Amino acid sequence: MEGFLAALVISFGVIFVAELGDKSQLMALAFATRYKPVPVLIGITVATAVVHLASVAIGVGLGSVLPTDWISLIAGVAFLGFAAWTLRGDSLTEQERRKAEKATKSAILTVGVAFFLAELGDKTMLATITLATQHGWFGTWIGSTIGMVAADALAILVGRLLGRRLPEKAIQYGAAALFAISGLWLILEAVVELT
Repeated sequence: MEGFLAALVISFGVIFVAELGDKSQLMALAFATRYKPVPVLIGITVATAVVHLASVAIGVGLGSVLPTDWISLIAGVAFLGFAAWTLRGDSLTEQERRKAEKATKSAILTVGVAFFLAELGDKTMLATITLATQHGWFGTWIGSTIGMVAADALAILVGRLLGRRLPEKAIQYGAAALFAISGLWLILEAVVELT
């Protein structure tokens, strides 16, 4: 149970931070202007659960093949990459914004499909794969799914309450710093193990 809780808490924190300011969080805001929040959250939850289940399967497969010291080194470098990616920022293109606004089918299906496609290859998927190489798959899956849904729910709530007055740069810099610190920590651990 201890391993499960560690995986749950770590993956929740990492994915929650990774999702702040991410393109899919902006999609959640766009969909929330068109649909009621509950169907949007259901669609996000279903899509996230499916993508992150595939992510942990990939991560567990990699974890069983690679030695743990090399996994820590690769994970550290990946987290530094996530920090840079976060600093670069994400934004919706005009075409993506129009698609979100034009959707006329069931809100759950529309949001679910859009989020599933948006998350393929996204930093939260890659972070989940990375986490699953070192932690239990079930805790990582549950934690990463809840972390992403919580961040998107927060975006919908805050977006509805405050409109466009969110300090995006502060969130972006904070998330990038957390990724960089995590990456450096993992690299240091790996170097100690390899020497």
